[in-house]
Amino acid sequence: MGAFGIFFTQSPSFLEYQRRLQHTTGQNNAHTLFTVGQIPCDNQVRTLLDPITPSALDAVFVEIFEGLEHHRMLSHFRVLGDQLLVALDGTNYFSSHAIHCPKCLTRHLSNGQTLYYHAAITPVIVCPGQAQVVALPPEYIMPQDGHAKQDCERAAGKRWLRTHAAQVAPHGVTLLGDDLYSNQPFCALALQEGYNFILTCKPDSHPKFYERVAFWQANDSLATREEHHWNGRFTEVTMVRYLNEVLLHQGDDALSVNWFEITVVNAKTGEQLYHNSWITNHRLTATNVVAVAQAGRGRWKIENENNNVLKTKGYHLEHNFGHGKQYLAAFLLSLNLLAFLFHTVLEWSDERYALLRRVLARRQTFFHDVQALTRYMVFDHWDHLMDFMIRGLQLESQVDTS
Repeated sequence: MGAFGIFFTQSPSFLEYQRRLQHTTGQNNAHTLFTVGQIPCDNQVRTLLDPITPSALDAVFVEIFEGLEHHRMLSHFRVLGDQLLVALDGTNYFSSHAIHCPKCLTRHLSNGQTLYYHAAITPVIVCPGQAQVVALPPEYIMPQDGHAKQDCERAAGKRWLRTHAAQVAPHGVTLLGDDLYSNQPFCALALQEGYNFILTCKPDSHPKFYERVAFWQANDSLATREEHHWNGRFTEVTMVRYLNEVLLHQGDDALSVNWFEITVVNAKTGEQLYHNSWITNHRLTATNVVAVAQAGRGRWKIENENNNVLKTKGYHLEHNFGHGKQYLAAFLLSLNLLAFLFHTVLEWSDERYALLRRVLARRQTFFHDVQALTRYMVFDHWDHLMDFMIRGLQLESQVDTS
């Protein structure tokens, strides 16, 4: 909880400030806000957390997800006939030419140096038109027992599918992923575990597949759909071509998938604004193909609304909070992801927190205020802190006390 407090308040010095408060006032916010009995020093935090596998925190992610589902707080995220879109993507969160541990991945550079790094898949629930994402348990890309080959994102993605199928897939989930995932083993496993999928599929990496698409195109078998949309500045024309039941690869066990591509142009100038193509197990029709395409485009939100926020908006995803000799770096990242998840859920479920986040619109402003207040004052509980900030901003009339 002491380490979690650092990430929740976005204050790397949170525990140091609370030790000073304890010394001067006999009280501290680590205890009142995070139930920390005795404030650990940094070395103690690292020593105690290093041996703990980050999967020990998976149950917290799952409990929050199931709670949101139970209270129907994800209903506005559902598309395509009551589906949740779960985007998968890998990201690096540590790299060094000198610091390393047995859990590091390695890359040999052209200059002869070795780069040591940590990476993880950070799945999130996304939805076109929704600014927020909901974090699910991460999967760490690290050396696996009994495997001589270095771990990779594709193998980690398969582990995530298997590990969380029982808790996630029954809720109606369509997986979104980049071109790395659009292969027979991954797609077959996804279907076996109860997931649907919409995966980017590029011609350069699937030449044989696109030969089959070209064959059907030559036989006038591709269907088309066109829509016009005013974006506030000009009219966009969305053109979709699609084809059902294309074999993903050659062979008797080849999986049949449905293919579509989307092109968006400026109606006035003809300028191409967007182009991409995907494969999916959702059967495509004239009535649903545009919605499926919009869902596929939603994958970018894992970059913009998740990874970029974690890197640039106070969470310092790529900062080395502690590397350790076993799992420390990964465990601390899981705590950071949990803090991000808690912040998201609080905006939906806690009226005081949501009001303050609306008024203090910049994320950094809100957390700078929290950091300053908890550095100099002790609050009995979270509502005490929130009420103090609301009174200071003279927002009492905006709080519903019913």
